Amino acid sequence: MGMKKLDKFTKRALNEGYLARSVYKLKDIQKRFNIIRKGDNVLDLGAAPGSWSQVAVELGAEVDSVDLNKVKFGEWIKADVMDDKIFDILKKEYNVVLSDLAPKTIGIKKIDNEVSYDLCVRALEIANKKLKRGGFFVCKLFESEWFKPFVKETNKIFKNVRVYKPEGSKKKSTEMYIVGIRKK
Repeated sequence: MGMKKLDKFTKRALNEGYLARSVYKLKDIQKRFNIIRKGDNVLDLGAAPGSWSQVAVELGAEVDSVDLNKVKFGEWIKADVMDDKIFDILKKEYNVVLSDLAPKTIGIKKIDNEVSYDLCVRALEIANKKLKRGGFFVCKLFESEWFKPFVKETNKIFKNVRVYKPEGSKKKSTEMYIVGIRKK
């Protein structure tokens, strides 16, 4: 039985009781931008397995975790973010919308990048409708020809937009995080 070598972030996550290595991406973003505060309502899109929801709960937030797969932390909402019913399901307004949504990659970069972009556009649409004024938005997007247009769209909705690659991202990964600061 050959076991895949675990990278340092995966090992650390397991040792510290987290569900996935992605926890360190959000912790890094949180340290840098202080987006989640105690008592905030946080919406975590594409939440499974739930490590981002786990961090938000630890920070004292009330979390709605949206995914088709079960999420252990926060209030699990079984829903497809691409289905318009999501707008009826989500009843409240949020201080923070998180999206670590990722396409089921097929290895054809152009298609994978386009699906990543489509997920981000949807996350931004949800954030625009469900985020309180002054709220924060974090969204993962693969670097591609759709990157700049997405940042431009995000700038229309937020007072400040930052592009950030957290420490927990794999060096070879093209993923970047767009942080929308203070919804207009």
